[in-house]
Amino acid sequence: MPRRSTPDAFALQVGARIRELRYEMNMSLAALADASELSKGHLSSVEHGLAAITIGTIARLAQGFGVPPMYLLTFAAEDERAHTAELLRYLPQTEVRKLRRQIQAQVAARK
Repeated sequence: MPRRSTPDAFALQVGARIRELRYEMNMSLAALADASELSKGHLSSVEHGLAAITIGTIARLAQGFGVPPMYLLTFAAEDERAHTAELLRYLPQTEVRKLRRQIQAQVAARK
């Protein structure tokens, strides 16, 4: 994918999210690049909003982080649902399943 000379606003936001996750997981740029099978230079361009990334790149980065791709595109500060999804990331799967069942029951009760 081509490299931009100026950052795209949304690409910059996604890049900042990727960098945030990378720092949180204590990963170097090189470690994430290796885990994602991307070049370090391309990953740096992604983080700076200069690369036009594809769905394939999102999928590879998610695999490198060990999270579903939606977490790369979830911006907790912008939306209450996104904030909730971000909080769910910290819970064990058993707790997430429990919460999902509770939410399903509430949604079903409203129908």
